[in-house]
Amino acid sequence: MFAIIDIETCGGKFEFRKGRITEICILKHDGLAVIEKFTSLINPECTISNFFSGLTGITNEMVADAPRFHEIAPKILEMTEGCIFVAHNVGFDYGFIKEEFNSLGYKYKRDTLCTVRLSRKLIPDRISYSLGHLCASLGIEIVGRHRAEGDAVATAQLFDLLIQLKTQHPQYKNMGVEDIMTRRVDKIKGYILNKLPEACGVYYFLNKSGEIIYIGKSNNMYSRAQSHFNADTPKGKKMLNDLYNVDFVLTGSELIALLLESEEIKKHKPKYNRMRKSEEFTHCIDTFKDKLGIINYKIVPFDESGNALLAFTKYASARDRIEQWIDDHELCLRYCHLTSEEAICFNHQIKKCNGICAELEAVEDYNKRAKKILEQYRFKDKDFAILGKGRSAGENSVVLVENSHYVGFGYYDSYEAINSPEQIRGFVSRKSYYPDCDDLVRFFVKQGKGKVIKLDVKGREVF
Repeated sequence: MFAIIDIETCGGKFEFRKGRITEICILKHDGLAVIEKFTSLINPECTISNFFSGLTGITNEMVADAPRFHEIAPKILEMTEGCIFVAHNVGFDYGFIKEEFNSLGYKYKRDTLCTVRLSRKLIPDRISYSLGHLCASLGIEIVGRHRAEGDAVATAQLFDLLIQLKTQHPQYKNMGVEDIMTRRVDKIKGYILNKLPEACGVYYFLNKSGEIIYIGKSNNMYSRAQSHFNADTPKGKKMLNDLYNVDFVLTGSELIALLLESEEIKKHKPKYNRMRKSEEFTHCIDTFKDKLGIINYKIVPFDESGNALLAFTKYASARDRIEQWIDDHELCLRYCHLTSEEAICFNHQIKKCNGICAELEAVEDYNKRAKKILEQYRFKDKDFAILGKGRSAGENSVVLVENSHYVGFGYYDSYEAINSPEQIRGFVSRKSYYPDCDDLVRFFVKQGKGKVIKLDVKGREVF
């Protein structure tokens, strides 16, 4: 069943203000003929300009006593229920009607079919596909051009002709009209979304050869995948053209989804992932106290690190981070090892360093600022576990950190009592260590998510 629709408006774009449809016509079509008609003027609740009155013939006086949109909204719902919404340049008519319903707090949703696009497929190589030009070239007379009923009737006649042409077309004759209009990406979208649950986990987009082309994570994989199909970027469109299938892993835990996604991206290096692809860390920012008790920060090669605070995949990133700390916390270039170990740093000369390098600032005052960085990037405890949601109602998850580094994750039955650290470790599957996983855990803990169980140095559990 089809609802062939045309509207007239008083201009503008439907996103910016409400109530600008001035007339509507709906023709219910059963695939063979029009079986029902509804036409009405609509009070747009705004002034119709002389331009649009001249174009459509609809004046402010004509709509003064016409029903407002909300008064005919139930009829529109009734006429289009269970129908494919058909219009010439359907995005225009559907967009206005959808926005009118949005203003009423109702989410109007119908499958759509555009007779412009269908005409391009079945009647190719026309100079113009506007309704006026196309109908004139096909011998379809429009009685009442730029009035809703006149244009809707002409669109219905065009639709009848297109259905007839479809039956003779070698490629499309055995397809439904809506199938002709369905793009490959639309078919893939339905297939992908039908496979993904509204649950927390990691999903894998695959190409026709079964290769992983993108890995993502979300608390709601269905909704997140849906957003990919709404993306309007060249890279996003290219990925959708390569997309053929999807796989997923339920995690239950948001933190585990983050950690698994990071590990899997490094392992598979998908074509369309940009972040977290590098598994090779080249530099660290180490921290230590020197013989004067001053907190130092120093960029060192990854393999030479003795007490790493953060790790980086390139020197430039480490340099940017430490320079940001210098600006934010008034640190000294000497004690960040960006100048010689004996020099009074240049920042002191331009009053950006308080003079620890010239013995003009107390060590305690300097360390108070430098310690803020340690507090930001170090775990409060070296050994702890984070308990959270599992993949089902009867399951919990656990993420383990030992010696201030992420170790792995696992699951256990929620009814099972935890009696020892070794029991917790027994639940955990140990994973490959990448320093950026510590960042993910640190950020998660700082947000106050999950239940943190401290494991002290003697191996006892502290609740």
